Amino acid sequence: MNKNSRIYVAGHTGLLGSALVRRLGQRGYSLLAPSKRNLNLLNRYAVERFFKTARPDCVFLAAAKVGNIAENIRHPVEFLEENLLIQQNVMRAAYETGVKKLLFFGSNCCYPGECPQPMREEYLMTGPLEPTNRAYAMAKLTGIEMCLAFNAQYGTNFIVAMPASIYGENDHFDSAYRSHVISSLIAKFHNAKISGQKEVVLFGDGSPLREFIYCDDVADASVFLMENFNESLDQIWVNVGTGTECSVKELAEMIKSAVGYKGGVLWDVTQPNGMPRKLLDSSKCRNLGWNYKVELKNGISLTYEWYLKNRKETD
Repeated sequence: MNKNSRIYVAGHTGLLGSALVRRLGQRGYSLLAPSKRNLNLLNRYAVERFFKTARPDCVFLAAAKVGNIAENIRHPVEFLEENLLIQQNVMRAAYETGVKKLLFFGSNCCYPGECPQPMREEYLMTGPLEPTNRAYAMAKLTGIEMCLAFNAQYGTNFIVAMPASIYGENDHFDSAYRSHVISSLIAKFHNAKISGQKEVVLFGDGSPLREFIYCDDVADASVFLMENFNESLDQIWVNVGTGTECSVKELAEMIKSAVGYKGGVLWDVTQPNGMPRKLLDSSKCRNLGWNYKVELKNGISLTYEWYLKNRKETD
């Protein structure tokens, strides 16, 4: 990838995609950014037409149907179907039009539900998945297998980034089904604060341990991998994380403090926790020469500041 490369970010309006657009723009790259209205990634023929016309050199495949635990449980068919279609359409078109390199985004939920911690790249597909988001994880695993298959059969250069739980500006905050844990907690505590609510109810018991990474750090790592990491037939995926974790209860307290909410928290233990722990071993990425910059506490503050400025436009 060089400054003359034509770059397409699939999913450029989302949390990660918009961070990629910012990062690539800062680096002076030429970006192709068709609107969702003009390019439906679920439509194979529309995707083919776009690739044949635009002829991107490099592709960041960040587009995906995402949702919280409850939505994953309610609509597994949609999480499978839509993500499989997006992945198949983009990868096939990328191969057929001679894209030089493609970076696909997996997920930390692709690792087994009872995976040894921290999760190393070689632990992928060594055990059963966490049931609460199995359909989404299976779609992402199929995307990784598709990258391997295209590389093996056609000699493409398709690689995979496996990020920790991403948060930051341009996330979904007030959506009932698309919001991630940090954005959801920010909205809940902020709304409770301005309405004078005495207590906020949160799902689970707060015990799960999670690793979070700011969206701009993932974007930075993605550009770094696109420039410095190439496919090999045995392992094409690289973990991207901070190497630090906290419990959901500790996270809630951090967000509560950042928002300035003074009320109480009630944990609804009748709701599922999800995986008990998700911590990536990102030493491979660090050994290549990349490291994260934004600490969680500072990232939460940055995210809340963005939310305050843009909440009228969110969801």
